[in-house]
Amino acid sequence: QVQLVESGGGLVQPGGSLRLSCAASGFTFERYTMRWYRQPPGKERELVAFITGAGASTNYADSVKGRFTISRDNAKNTVYLQMNSLKPEDTAVYSCNAYAAIFNRQYWGQGTQVTVSS
Repeated sequence: QVQLVESGGGLVQPGGSLRLSCAASGFTFERYTMRWYRQPPGKERELVAFITGAGASTNYADSVKGRFTISRDNAKNTVYLQMNSLKPEDTAVYSCNAYAAIFNRQYWGQGTQVTVSS
């Protein structure tokens, strides 16, 4: 059974930091590109960052470059999103996604709420 379980969300003040985790199981984790998406209230979901299977390549949305860092630990089947210098506009439900073009498959987590407010 495939599972992606996010954790680490919560309420933080502007300028603060949070570290999101996404624990994966039920598939060959290291063969999947892992992506973090977010959906702000009343807006469409957007891609925040992704990291390839071996961790050799990462990419970020312009809105988070220099503030967010995606990483993965294939030994723990976990992907992380370190979020620094948080802004109110970062408020959203953050979801992790596993994607493998070679298998034409993708999986989603249930999401975790991040609220940036004073």
